[in-house]
Amino acid sequence: MHPQDRELRLLSVVAPMFDEEDTVGPLYERVRTACEGVPFELVFVDDASSDRTPDLLDQLADSDPRVSVLHLSRNFGHQAAITAGLEHARGNAVVMIDGDLQDPPELIPKMLEHWRQGSDVIYGVRDHRPGETRFKLTTARWFYRLFARITGLDLQKNSGDFRLMDRQALDAVLSMPERNRFLRGMTVWVGFTQTPVTYTRDARHAGETKYTLRRMMKFALDAISSFSWLPLQAATLLGFVFSIVAFLGLPLVIVARIAGIYVPGVSTILFVILLLGGIQLITVGIIGEYVGRIYDEVKGRPLYVVREGRNIGGDEAPDEAPSEPQRVPAP
Repeated sequence: MHPQDRELRLLSVVAPMFDEEDTVGPLYERVRTACEGVPFELVFVDDASSDRTPDLLDQLADSDPRVSVLHLSRNFGHQAAITAGLEHARGNAVVMIDGDLQDPPELIPKMLEHWRQGSDVIYGVRDHRPGETRFKLTTARWFYRLFARITGLDLQKNSGDFRLMDRQALDAVLSMPERNRFLRGMTVWVGFTQTPVTYTRDARHAGETKYTLRRMMKFALDAISSFSWLPLQAATLLGFVFSIVAFLGLPLVIVARIAGIYVPGVSTILFVILLLGGIQLITVGIIGEYVGRIYDEVKGRPLYVVREGRNIGGDEAPDEAPSEPQRVPAP
C-alpha cells in the first residue's frame, strides 16, 4: 500500500489491565486527549483483576461508546490479554500499550505520522527508563543481546510491546496461533516496514509491577524457545563434546593401569559423575521445555476465554464521543 493510500478509518488502542484501578481514569483521559481529532476506539482487556478495575472499566464503557471492555474468565497473562484485545480491535491501525502509563499515549500521534508515510510497524524504543532497578535494566540488556544472537531476529534493544501496527501486519501476527507468545518478537518476525520511535519511559503511575523475577524468567524462556532451536542444538553439542572427551580419556586410563601409575581417586570419580549427571539433567530439562510447549500446542485449548464484553460490536465504527465531557470514575 502506498503512503497516499493510507487513510485512517479507525484507530484501535488496546490496553491490558490487571489490578490497575489507579490508572484506569488517567489512561483513559490521556488516550482521549492524544487521539483528539481522529476516530478511535479504546479496547480494555481486564485480565481477571481482583480490585475495582473491572467496575471502573464498565463505568467508562457505559459513559463513552468508544470504550470497549473484555473481561477474561481468569488471569491468562499479559501476552494473552494483549492478544485478546488485538483480536477484537476493529481499526485499520492498532496500537498496543500497557495499562501502567509507563509508555506515554502522547506518542501515538507521532506513530500515526509514520504510519501515514508508509510504515507498517512503528515501535517505541526506550532511551531512558527511570524508576526501574539496576538489576532489571542489566538483565534486560543481557536478554536483548542473547535473544539477537540466538534467534537472528533484529529485535531493537529496549523496545517493548508499545507499538502501532497496520491492519495487514496485525493480521499476519494474529495468524500465528502459538500459545507461548512473545509479541514484540512476532511483530519483527512477520517483516513489513518497521520504524523505531524513541521516547523516555515514565515511572509506573501507581501500584506495583506484575512482572516478578519468576515471570520475567519465564517470559525470556518463552521468547527464546519460540524463535530458536539453538538450546536443543547446544544440548546435542554438549553430548558430543563429553563423549569425545570420554573416548580420548579411556586409552590414557588403560595405559596408566598397565604402567602401574594409576592412583584411584574417589573424589575425582565423584566430581566426574556429578558433572556428567548435571549436564545430562540440564540437557534433558531443555528438551523437556520444548516437549512441554509442544504438548501445550497439540491440546488445542483457546488462548483465553472471555467472560463478558462491553461495547463489543461488529465491523462498524464506534459512535462519536458524547457531546458533553464525561466525568472519569474515581478509583
